[in-house]
Amino acid sequence: MSKKQDNEITLKIKGNLDEFYNDIENKEFKIVHEFSMDDTYFVPKILNLKETSTREILSKAVLVRKIIGKTSGEVSQKITFKIKEFDTDGNILNQDSINCEVLDIQSAKKLLKAIGYKEIMNIQEDDRVYESAGFRFAVKDIRNGDNLIEAEIGENEDVDTVEELVEKVANFKIPVYLDNYFVKKAEVELDKVLGRK
Repeated sequence: MSKKQDNEITLKIKGNLDEFYNDIENKEFKIVHEFSMDDTYFVPKILNLKETSTREILSKAVLVRKIIGKTSGEVSQKITFKIKEFDTDGNILNQDSINCEVLDIQSAKKLLKAIGYKEIMNIQEDDRVYESAGFRFAVKDIRNGDNLIEAEIGENEDVDTVEELVEKVANFKIPVYLDNYFVKKAEVELDKVLGRK
């Protein structure tokens, strides 16, 4: 079992993905890694989804995650629990994740159902990790969803704060919307599933 503590920013990409790729590759960003991710979200069966806020539902969610490295060929399968701390405006102040490697995704799902969890959502995405001049970020192509970039403090040298990540994005003139540095992909997708937005 491992624990990861990193803060990050997630921003929505402007325009279509092909234009975005051309733009950043013209800015000397190179692909360093590609992978696909398949996340299935489980929550306790006793949780009343209609009477619980989206954020509260996700605070109780356990993910069954499969990552397939397109460049490395490696496969990672795990159960993940995320802990996020928000300020009053909904910005993420801090986040941790606890990960437990599993040998078989289907067995992990059966175990969660056996101990009182139910599946509520599945998010699949294809990711490309780009790097230039020591700055690294992932492009997240969410199937039937938004296109996002995500940059983590722990993935970037000489970056200690969210503000420094934001400054890097601005300096590179990466074509993203700058009005929300904490796009919450799981909240957006769960709101769709629950018919809330």
